[in-house]
Amino acid sequence: MSRSFEIRVCQNPECGLRYPLMEGHPFGMRCPHCLGETQAVLKQEMGNETLTENSDRERKDFSVLLDNIRSAWNVGSILRSADGFGFRHAYLCGITPTPEQDAVKKTSLGAEDYVTWSYHKDAIKLVKGLKREGWKIIALEEHERALPISQFTHSQFPAKHPTLLIAGSEVTGVDPELLELADDIYYIPMFGQKRSFNVAVAFGVASFSLTQ
Repeated sequence: MSRSFEIRVCQNPECGLRYPLMEGHPFGMRCPHCLGETQAVLKQEMGNETLTENSDRERKDFSVLLDNIRSAWNVGSILRSADGFGFRHAYLCGITPTPEQDAVKKTSLGAEDYVTWSYHKDAIKLVKGLKREGWKIIALEEHERALPISQFTHSQFPAKHPTLLIAGSEVTGVDPELLELADDIYYIPMFGQKRSFNVAVAFGVASFSLTQ
């Protein structure tokens, strides 16, 4: 099923805002900035060709564990990225919000329908169980054992082994006991004044490196 949108331009000479308007959007035809009259300058159909093309790509056997992520917005964003990078499952642990919360759904844009998820109170118990089943565990954190994420190689993690990527609290980082359980720890090099990325951004950067 295809949808369409228009590019509209405000006719108020003191405004001139150019913006997209989805078909059937309740915003209406008035300029969202000054409420002036607008004119459609372009109409575009939105098909699903890209989704159809990518749906047959084989997903790599990666899953993500989010431990004590406070922000529902970050969780939703990570779920959306997880779907984009072909992750199979999301383990949501501790105080991490689940897609049962509207704020997660609003940011994930339905990704929870494609990345299965489960909730677990104790991430340590979960990871110990996964390791017994043969999972390989990767943690994303600054640590004395950590290597730059660019040094990840798939030869270290044979295809027959499912792999788990752990991302932890935005404030306190990954639980130290989870780091002890990790087979490898990676960090994302920083070149500015801040010492860490937003957790959703960091997940996207790491996922790109892991899934190439």
